[in-house]
Amino acid sequence: MPHRITAALLLLASSLASGCAWAQVAEVAAPTIPLWPERAPCSESRRDEAERVENSYISNVHAPSLTVLRADPSHTNGAALIVVPGGGHRMLVWNNEGLGPARALNRYGVTTFVLKYRLAGDPGSGYSIKRDAAANLARAVRRARAHARDYGVDPARTGVIGFSAAGKLVSLVANNPLPDRPNRDAVDRVSARPDFQVLIYPGQLGTPAKAPSKAPPAFIAAGTLDECCALPAMALYSQLRAAGVPAELHMYADSGHAFNNGARSERISILHWPDRLADWLSDGGWVRPRVPSRES
Repeated sequence: MPHRITAALLLLASSLASGCAWAQVAEVAAPTIPLWPERAPCSESRRDEAERVENSYISNVHAPSLTVLRADPSHTNGAALIVVPGGGHRMLVWNNEGLGPARALNRYGVTTFVLKYRLAGDPGSGYSIKRDAAANLARAVRRARAHARDYGVDPARTGVIGFSAAGKLVSLVANNPLPDRPNRDAVDRVSARPDFQVLIYPGQLGTPAKAPSKAPPAFIAAGTLDECCALPAMALYSQLRAAGVPAELHMYADSGHAFNNGARSERISILHWPDRLADWLSDGGWVRPRVPSRES
C-alpha cells in the first residue's frame, strides 16, 4: 500500500499556459510508492539507510521510489509524465527539477511521478549509471504503466522528462536498446519505452543514440552557452530528425546550464520555456483524452 510522505517546499506553477515561472509555495502531502515491492536489486543491504537532505538536495538513495502528484479531477486528461531530477548523479535537485515541474504539469492536467533513483556519483554508493540509475527509470516507466488504472492515466500516453544528468537517463531508456534483465515480477514484463520524451539540457551519455528509429517523439531544450549539454542536445535532435522521429528543439541564446524552471534567469525566453513544452504536449495530442471508437 502506498504510504504518505511530506514533500517539503513543493514548487508550484501558476500555469504552464500562462507564461509564468514555476514558483515555490507551501508544502503538501504526496504519496510515494517503491519501485520494487521489497528491496531493490543490488541495494538489499542498504535499503534501510536514511536519505540525506541538504537544502532540498537529496542523496544516499538506496530505496528508489516514485512520488505521485495527481492532476485535479476537474481537468485531468489521463496523460502521465515521470519527472526525473538532475544533480550530476551525486544528488537529486528535488525541488527545482523534481517537485516544481511535477506540480506545474499537474496544472496542465498531467499526472506526474517524481523519481528518486540511485546515484552513481554519490561517494561510496557503488552504483553505475547504466546498470542502476537507468534501470530505475526503466522500472519507473513500467511501474506507472502497469498500475495506470490506479492513477487514472493512459498507459499509452506515458512520457518522461529529465533535467541535465537525468536527461542522460531519459536518452538511455528512450533512444537506446534496453539491456536484457530477468523478469522478477509482472511489472518487469511491461514495456519500458516511454511514449514521448522531454530532455532539458541533457548530458551526453546516451547520445548519439543507438536506436533512434525506435525512439519516441522528443522535446529538447538547452542553452547555447551550455558547455556540457548544448552539443549533445543538438546532436540528438539531428539524429532523431534523420530517423524520421518527430522532434522539436529549442536552443536559448546567451543561456547556460541549469536554467531550471526559468525563475533565476533575466531572459524572457527562458522564463517562458515551459509554455513551449505545453504547446508541444498539446500539438502532439499527449494532453488530449482519447475518444473511444464506436467499435470499442
